[in-house]
Amino acid sequence: MAKIRTFFVYLILSFGAIAMMLPFYWMLITAFKAPAEAISMPPTWWPREFHWRNFVEAWNQVPWLRYFFNTALIAVLTLTGNLITSILAAYPLAIIKFKGRDKIFLLFLATMMIPMPVYIIPGYLILTYLGWIDTYAALIVPWMVNVFSIFLLRQHIKTIPSELWDAARIDGCSRFRFLWQIVVPLIKPAIATIAIFSIVSSWNSFLWPLVVTNSKYLRPIQVGLAYFTQEQSTDYTLLAAAATFTIVPLIVLFLFAQKHIISSFSRSGMKY
Repeated sequence: MAKIRTFFVYLILSFGAIAMMLPFYWMLITAFKAPAEAISMPPTWWPREFHWRNFVEAWNQVPWLRYFFNTALIAVLTLTGNLITSILAAYPLAIIKFKGRDKIFLLFLATMMIPMPVYIIPGYLILTYLGWIDTYAALIVPWMVNVFSIFLLRQHIKTIPSELWDAARIDGCSRFRFLWQIVVPLIKPAIATIAIFSIVSSWNSFLWPLVVTNSKYLRPIQVGLAYFTQEQSTDYTLLAAAATFTIVPLIVLFLFAQKHIISSFSRSGMKY
């Protein structure tokens, strides 16, 4: 009976995996089809002839190199600020005991429940007042603080035995030195996970850059892809080719980093 149950569980999971992979497969094979074959009925599940020139034509339509550069720059700078602020905020919330610590942490968690449409207009007004509209600062600075990153790091830091701090304090170690030389090396899996999520978030960012930028030279990859979609709305092969080479970097990143993600969430726990 247990084997039958296991069989059906794996069968359902297999169908789920196929259903999730099917859109990506269709996007990939469409990128290699001829325009007429892409809209033919009944649809073909394998290209009759591979048209590699679709990728070249899609690449030459818009300044993709500039979009990739903007996205990479935003991702790196946002990640740097995110790690600095998250580590410095998570450490006192996890180890240092002070009045109102838990209430401050709950307040941080409450902000995670606020959707972006609620604060996108106030955020735009603030950036207008600062003169940051249509600048890299508008794309980077607001995202240098991430509550989920603080939460994840706090959960990891709380698993570190307090005896380590006691021993370090006896040896004359300061709080700052203890943080960077002992705590940070012990939470590397969480830091790696935050780095991955931050890069993916920057790579997939669309609504905020669309609102705060006007120049095409500041567009990140998703905004550039949206404008490309409007220009090539009927050429499905070029659309599929553009979508393919914009998503490939994220797939490669996930394949290399999936072990760190699993390790981070398995060790974080839910201690409060």
